[in-house]
Amino acid sequence: MSDSHNDPHRPDRFLEVRGIHKRFGGVHALRGVGFSLEAGEAYHLLGENGCGKSTVIKIMSGALAPDEGEIVLEGRSFRALSPIQALSAGIETVYQDLSLIPNLTVAENVALNEQLVIHGGHLARMFDSGRLRRTASAALETVGLPTGRTFLGTVVSELPLASRQLVAIARAIATRAKLVIMDEPTTSLTRREVDNLIRVVARLRSEGVAVLFVTHKLEECYRIGGHAIVFRDGQCVAQGPIESYTRRELAELMTGRQIDSQRYRTGRAQDEELFRVDWLSRQPSFEHISFTVRKGEILGITGLADSGRNELATAIAGITPADEGKVTIEGREIRIRHPSQAIAAGIGYVPEDRLAEGLFLDKSILENEIALVVRQLSNSFGIVDKAKGRRLAARLSEDMRLNTRDLELPVGALSGGNQQRVLIGRWLSIQPKFLLLHGPTVGVDVGSKDTIYRVIQQLAEAGMGLVIVSDDLPELLQNCDRILVMNSGRIVAEFDAEQADEDALYRAMLASKTETVQ
Repeated sequence: MSDSHNDPHRPDRFLEVRGIHKRFGGVHALRGVGFSLEAGEAYHLLGENGCGKSTVIKIMSGALAPDEGEIVLEGRSFRALSPIQALSAGIETVYQDLSLIPNLTVAENVALNEQLVIHGGHLARMFDSGRLRRTASAALETVGLPTGRTFLGTVVSELPLASRQLVAIARAIATRAKLVIMDEPTTSLTRREVDNLIRVVARLRSEGVAVLFVTHKLEECYRIGGHAIVFRDGQCVAQGPIESYTRRELAELMTGRQIDSQRYRTGRAQDEELFRVDWLSRQPSFEHISFTVRKGEILGITGLADSGRNELATAIAGITPADEGKVTIEGREIRIRHPSQAIAAGIGYVPEDRLAEGLFLDKSILENEIALVVRQLSNSFGIVDKAKGRRLAARLSEDMRLNTRDLELPVGALSGGNQQRVLIGRWLSIQPKFLLLHGPTVGVDVGSKDTIYRVIQQLAEAGMGLVIVSDDLPELLQNCDRILVMNSGRIVAEFDAEQADEDALYRAMLASKTETVQ
């Protein structure tokens, strides 16, 4: 950073952490971390999963106390902040799990903090319905969500994930915060929603609010601008203007090794057709979808959130079966009305939400890895051959380059990147002929992305057919042979991934909706 940014006497400095240490048992999560945040600036907290990012934002928001060090807030020094002190000082945090109250309405969630008062040293809630609606409407309008009574009165649990993400951000905005911390804020947002969020950040900065992003999406960091704060192994290894670093330099700082940012796809698909869908439809989500996948081919499918791409993925997996059309694998037509039928046909499906749909978080790595093949590992009395299961789980963990050899660790204790590797490994346990990966690197750090991409390429080279369903356009361009674009439930374009670019893909995604583009 510049000398002026490091000047401890700057009047616009809002918060500084100095020499912060934090240990969890034998794990030294933070090792003398220090950085500062100024009013009206944007910051990007970068690093691999498990490097200490979440720990430091919990300390800044009062959810954790450091073991050593101090927090300087608007010139006052604290050994630790309480949640009430952080909120009172204007620190708002949007955690990755959103921390919304599912049985309250949108309006109640957005304006919740304004309705809280401190009484006798404890939090209490007042209720002013008129003020609640006004506060919620103003904040929702800022993030591009509806402000009508119907949406305000919708229970949050009934909203799709992308809308819940924006509601959580609106809640932070509603409090007139001085610092807004966002943990993976764009994980479930479409590009259009990301564009809107970037405008929101610019508006917050113009009003003197500091914004701290915890993110893995470097392209969004460059669009927003501001400063990079890079963590590795619990230490702050670099700070400075984001534009002063290349993507490759940031990736190397985060991982300690060189990461190639070019195309991963170097192999070629075989001539033999492996998988085919003809005239597949599920009203009202998609209709008349037809495509083929050859052995060793990687096909990408993208589109906006309402394009039908997600529903197509779950239809192929048998989760939400298609109404009509046929699916063929290795020349044999198969019926898919249930996930078990897809699995029996040799189709694997890695779901988009690993936490809600994929993993047993309280179970061990071993139990998660063998979950799909327990029957094959059992004898006639239903007793699992534990030694055989352990050998299988160990091989899958090695294939997926899992960063631990302790197969008894609960999956919930792993970083997001390692959790995703466990999930993909589980589906490889059935030795699928065809693998559908739905958002394979959502919420995954740059190092884990590199590992997952290399595994995908190895699977293709071994003759497996793969489909990647994703709105991460760089991911598709780096890994696929072809990319199909869906819009309004139909395939509207096909691209050679080696020749295409993000702008061409995005134009196709919006082809019939140009009137909504700003």
